[in-house]
Amino acid sequence: MKIPRIPHSWTVTPKEAVDIQRRLADRIALKGTVRRPSLVAGADLAFSPDKTQCVAGVVVWDIKKQQVIEQQVVHRKVRFPYVPGLLSFREAPAILAALRRLRCTPDVFMFDGQGYAHPRRFGLACHMGLLIDLPTLGCAKSILVGECDEPDFTRGSTARLLHHGETIGAAVRTRDHVKPVYVSVGHKLSLQEAIEVTLICGTRYRLPEPTRLADRLVARARTQIA
Repeated sequence: MKIPRIPHSWTVTPKEAVDIQRRLADRIALKGTVRRPSLVAGADLAFSPDKTQCVAGVVVWDIKKQQVIEQQVVHRKVRFPYVPGLLSFREAPAILAALRRLRCTPDVFMFDGQGYAHPRRFGLACHMGLLIDLPTLGCAKSILVGECDEPDFTRGSTARLLHHGETIGAAVRTRDHVKPVYVSVGHKLSLQEAIEVTLICGTRYRLPEPTRLADRLVARARTQIA
């Protein structure tokens, strides 16, 4: 998969990273471009015990066939500290390396983290979407910023995630009587489309298959980190 030229350096301070986020956030497209996605890629990372190395994995899920058609893993050194709200600067270089190895180009990319539901409206899914210039969404296990009512307990129920009066995402119930996930736009998707993709990719578990399988992939690969 071909990745466009990255418009900034990864060798930056946390303050410089915040400035980059603020500068790029206005470029995010919150409108949809995908009508009937066929291939959805899920990406995730795992870290070595000392947090100096990581493994990034991407799994491409065929919605119609309900099966994995491709997966890639890379190992990389970690070159940015853990700073809440700046995870893309820690994780994106390794994820991009894994995406470059893909033979196919998925219709939508799903990340285990935030997108627009971020203090500066530029979480990992937004950053990655802008860099690859393709539709992306964030599907997180918890809220980073904002407040949300509890959705109804049936699968498919949603509740708006609000921050300063703005809808920045949604709590989505992927299984009856199971904790919701928190979905937000990354790039080139509407929130409704992001919710629909999440539910379409949800089968038997709380997490949608692309990111659930990516999590399992990196967990296995993590054992190879020295």
